[in-house]
Amino acid sequence: MKISFLIHNAYGIGGTISTTFNLAAALAERHEVEVVSVLRHRERPLLTPHPAVRLRALVDLRTEADHPQHRRPARVYPAAEYRHHQYSELTDQRIGEHLGALDADVVIGTRPGLNVHIARQAPQHVLRVGQEHLTLDNHSPRLRTALRRAYRRLDVITTVTEADADAYRRRMWLPGVHVEALPNSVPDPVLPPADGTARIVAAAGRLVPVKRYDLLIEAFAQVAAAHPDWQLRIYGKGEEQPRLRELVERLGLWNNVFLMGAATPMEAEWAKASIGAAASDFEPFGMTIVEAMRCGLPVVSTDCPYGPGEIIADGADGRLVPVGDRDALAAALLELVGDDERRRRMSRTALENSRRFAPGPVVAQAERLLANAAAARRAAGRSARPRRPAGSALTGRAHAARDAARTAASGVLRALRKGRR
Repeated sequence: MKISFLIHNAYGIGGTISTTFNLAAALAERHEVEVVSVLRHRERPLLTPHPAVRLRALVDLRTEADHPQHRRPARVYPAAEYRHHQYSELTDQRIGEHLGALDADVVIGTRPGLNVHIARQAPQHVLRVGQEHLTLDNHSPRLRTALRRAYRRLDVITTVTEADADAYRRRMWLPGVHVEALPNSVPDPVLPPADGTARIVAAAGRLVPVKRYDLLIEAFAQVAAAHPDWQLRIYGKGEEQPRLRELVERLGLWNNVFLMGAATPMEAEWAKASIGAAASDFEPFGMTIVEAMRCGLPVVSTDCPYGPGEIIADGADGRLVPVGDRDALAAALLELVGDDERRRRMSRTALENSRRFAPGPVVAQAERLLANAAAARRAAGRSARPRRPAGSALTGRAHAARDAARTAASGVLRALRKGRR
C-alpha cells in the first residue's frame, strides 16, 4: 500500500509534525510512505523523518516567498481556517496539481484546510482520510460549516480522542464517512526509564497562555516551600517566556524553577525527572503526557478537554485535578513528592499503561481502519460512480437518495393526477 501524508510545514516543530513523522515511520515498516509538506522554509527539517519515508515540499519559501501568486489569497483553502493567511493562489495551485497526479492508495490530511483540499481535489480512486489534531469545539462556527460541506466527500475522519470522535458523529452529520479515534503514538524509548529518585518535576510544550505554566509555577511554590530540594524544569519556548521568568523571580523561586528552553528530543530530559506535570486549560490530546509516561513518569495534569482524561488513570498512573485549580494541582504534586513508594509504584504503572500508545498498537489500528474503509468503498461501489465537480456538497449516496426521492415524488404526482381524472 502506498500512503501519502499532506502536512502544513514539516520543516518546523510541533505536535502534529512529530505525530505525523511517528506514524509515517511505523507505517514505513510495511508500506511505501511519503510526507508531502506544503511549505518549506529551511534546508533540513528540525525533526528527522524515518530513512524509508520520502519527504518533499510543494512551495519553498526560501525562493518563492515573493512569487506573484503567493501574494494573492487562497480560494480552496478555507478562509475561516487559522492558517489561511499562510496559504495563497500558489499553494492552491501546487496542492491541486499534487493531488491531481497522486498515485497513492491513501492520502491523509493533517489539518482542516488540507482535509478540504483532499475532499475536493483528490482522485476518486484514492482513499481520502482527514485527520483532526485539534477538536471540533476548537473550530469557529464558520469553519465548522465549511468542513461540514467538504468532509462529506472524505472516506474517513480520525480524531485523537473518543470524546472528539463522538462530537463529530453527533454534530456534523456526515453520511457514509467513517469517524474513529486514532490516538497519537510515541516511539519506544531508547533510554532506560526514570528510576523515581531524582527530585525533579518536568513539563514541556509551547510557552503559550493555554498551557498555563503560570498556574504550574504558582502551584510549585507550595511544593518548594515544603520540599526545597525539589526542582521544576519547564522545557519549551514561546511568547509567555518573559512573563514566566518574571513570575519565577517575583515568587523567589530562582533556585527551584528553571525555564530550560526547547529540547529535541525530550526523552533524555523526561528520564532525568521523577514526575511529569501539565496544567493546560485545553489539550486536544496531550502528547507530552504520553511521552513522560512512556519514560516511566507518573503525570499530574488538569482534567481539561479532551486528552488527559483518556490518557491518565487517576490514582493509578498519575493524578487528574480540576482545571485552573492551583491548590489542587499543588496538593497532587505534594502527594507524589512526599511519598517515594507511591511515586515509584505509579511510575511502573505509567510505563505499563502507556504501551497502548506505542507505534505497534496504533499502527495496527490504523491499518485495520484503512482496510475496513477500503472494503466499505468497494462494497458500496463508490469508486465506480462518476465524480461530482469540486465544491459539490453531495456524496454519491446523497445523490442516489435524491434521485430515489425524485422518482418516488414523480410516482405520487402521477397517482394524484390519475385520481383527479
